[in-house]
Amino acid sequence: MNLGILYSGGKDSNYSMYLAKQAGHEIICLITMISENKESYMFQTASVSKTEKQAEAMGLPIIKIKTKGIKEEELVDLKKAIKRAIDKYKIEGIVTGALDSVYQASRIQGICDELEIRCINPLWHKNPEEYWREILDLGFKVMIVRVSAEGLGREWLGMEINKENYEELKRLSRKHNFHLGFEGGEAETFVLWQPMFRKELKVINKKISGDGRTWKMEIEVEAG
Repeated sequence: MNLGILYSGGKDSNYSMYLAKQAGHEIICLITMISENKESYMFQTASVSKTEKQAEAMGLPIIKIKTKGIKEEELVDLKKAIKRAIDKYKIEGIVTGALDSVYQASRIQGICDELEIRCINPLWHKNPEEYWREILDLGFKVMIVRVSAEGLGREWLGMEINKENYEELKRLSRKHNFHLGFEGGEAETFVLWQPMFRKELKVINKKISGDGRTWKMEIEVEAG
């Protein structure tokens, strides 16, 4: 099936795309929503504007749509983006990176039903420990670009998760009771490499902002 990927640049959209590809589907395009609302209910916001570099690394076209990020209204913008992908690239379905969020999954499913295309959720209810083991074994290079949870301090910004510091992340998740897969917005990530990338991306500049327990890092990247 010809598929479009709802693509934030983070670990979930990258791994769901990888799994869809492994299942025999054709990945036709990426769809990125750029929200003005930093607390969007639907979309990642940290460093999401850099997804075109990831698209280039995979040789895929990308559709980027801005939205004000107003709850529910942002779904209208998402529907327009998916409709554009249908018209331009003839996609037959959408892949999401939804893990446990019924809010996200149900609303995207509703849009797909209206547009009469499939909605595929390869990560739905996947055990987060199993998930992390799989992507680390595959060599995914996952950088944390936003933190917003008790136990995840500013020191995690810019950190690339590996098998060693993953154990500390898991310990903190248990101690502070946050979702290990960051499904509750505890953190956001940016993927610098995964098996579908032709070249690894390198961070060439970064800007950190925030206060309290919420910090984010906007990055500039280039192909290595």
